[in-house]
Amino acid sequence: MQKIYSKKLMTLFQERVYNIVKKIPRGKVMTYKEVAKLAGSPKAYRAVGNILNKNPNPKIIPCHRVIKSDGNVGGYKFGSQKKASLLKKERVVIKNKKIVLSQSIIGSKKGEKWLIN
Repeated sequence: MQKIYSKKLMTLFQERVYNIVKKIPRGKVMTYKEVAKLAGSPKAYRAVGNILNKNPNPKIIPCHRVIKSDGNVGGYKFGSQKKASLLKKERVVIKNKKIVLSQSIIGSKKGEKWLIN
């Protein structure tokens, strides 16, 4: 089933990914893997990255808040340095080019079920 979003057809999985990412608060991050799990396809973390690379509205859907599982910033359509800069402005702690996960990460492991509603 496809939905219309920003005048483009979108799959249900894409819509779920955007809705989850839209709810990540400033100063927090989530991994691609965690977004995939919450969207209903736990092994589709690479698909999450591809979907976010095509984000039609980065001001509404803050895709810069999604990072790699190992704490690396990961890719961003405007460049990894821009992504790191945006995260630093939001007071996400970055040391040695990695996110300090214990202070910044959110997700279903911590019982934050609001992300899937």
